[in-house]
Amino acid sequence: MKMPPTLRGRLTLWYSLVLAALLLIYAGILFAFQYVVLTHQLLHDEVQDIITVEGLLYFDSKGMLQLRQDYFSRPQSHLLIDRLMEVRDLNGDVLYRSQTLHGMALGGPNRPNEGDSSFGERIVRLADGSHAFLVSHLHTLGGRTLLIRLGYSIVPLRDRMLQFLLLLLVAVPIALAFAAFAGQAIARRALKPLDRMGTRAENITASNLGDRLDIDGPEELSHLALSFNHLLDRLEQAFVQLRRFTSDAAHELRTPLAALRTIGEVALEKNESPTAYRDALGNILEETTRLNETIDSLLMLARAEAVTPDNQRTTFFVSELVDEVLSLFSILMEERNITALKEDEAAGRVAIFTDRGLLRIAVVNVLHNAIKFSPTGSSLHIQYFRSASPSGALCISIQDEGPGIAAGEHERIFERFFTSTSRATVAASGAGLGLSVAKLVINRLGGNIWFDPEFYSGAKCVIELPIFGKA
Repeated sequence: MKMPPTLRGRLTLWYSLVLAALLLIYAGILFAFQYVVLTHQLLHDEVQDIITVEGLLYFDSKGMLQLRQDYFSRPQSHLLIDRLMEVRDLNGDVLYRSQTLHGMALGGPNRPNEGDSSFGERIVRLADGSHAFLVSHLHTLGGRTLLIRLGYSIVPLRDRMLQFLLLLLVAVPIALAFAAFAGQAIARRALKPLDRMGTRAENITASNLGDRLDIDGPEELSHLALSFNHLLDRLEQAFVQLRRFTSDAAHELRTPLAALRTIGEVALEKNESPTAYRDALGNILEETTRLNETIDSLLMLARAEAVTPDNQRTTFFVSELVDEVLSLFSILMEERNITALKEDEAAGRVAIFTDRGLLRIAVVNVLHNAIKFSPTGSSLHIQYFRSASPSGALCISIQDEGPGIAAGEHERIFERFFTSTSRATVAASGAGLGLSVAKLVINRLGGNIWFDPEFYSGAKCVIELPIFGKA
């Protein structure tokens, strides 16, 4: 059987099939029960009749067994008028046979112990092919032991059972038709919230990702709507990140590309000396380097937004990670004679449980920012301490001796492509994405990062990290 294409149709079909099976089982049980009840009623009636017959039998003056006929007031009420009866002696000789048998034997030869202890019942086949329900009983009359056999034709019983069966066969399909109609209505009503959810979901596009499904309804559909809304949240976040990345890339790449084009066009329009062309190529290489740094920063920002730290967490010491990053910048620091001074380094020997790779990206950007704005021959002050919060988070303080941050810019310094007015004169100010990447990463790790607004000599960046594990 081919399943209907819709869920409503499938529910209706399964409901109808299950109900049909139950109705057929119920009809079979009811039919069997009715047959047993009628059979027992038939047996009860025959037992009553055979007891009555025992009181009506007598031997006449010729020794012939007779049945008294004056027991009933009306002829149509005479006993055995629609019943079958036969009386035999123990030798099997027939002493009496009712006219309803039309000379046929009822039950054949005597059986051993037939009718001895109780009313034996059985179904027998007559000579004309019909069947009868027969009971037997021994009765003593006039010093002789008689075997009385009394039976009902089971044709009326079978006719009645056949009518009952036909009634069931007619009633079951009608009941199934009504049940299928009701089942379809119930399924349509039950799935109506799902239809509304589907219609609402079809109307959600990239332009209205902020719309959400209603979570009113049965628990199962509410859970489905909630899960779908969570999916929309993730999709919306991904679209926001994509738009932001596209906007940032377009914003930052436009300027260096325009500069490259301008330098090339100016160099081509004039007949310059080899030295001038060399200077133009040098400017192009410088802009290319700056463009490459911007692209690297954008890609790093995109990776930081996409990566989740849940499956990459390990236990390590923060001070070892900071030393590793300092060694990375060792050549740059030597060229500019910048010294790293570490304070309370023992406090940094606290093991934390977090994503080491993401944290390394943040520390690299913060230290690079500090080194970039540090004057030649200055020092970097790196300090470890525990915060005063109840969680006792681990803090890393990185202080440079550069121009510092202008008042009111300590929060904006983490915005994308923002350059502090006090640091804008530095030639290597960069694209302004390093600190944005660092803040994004630290927030992803459950920490916090800020610049101390009360620090006026240089800039002091503080990274606060939660401690999820201990050594």
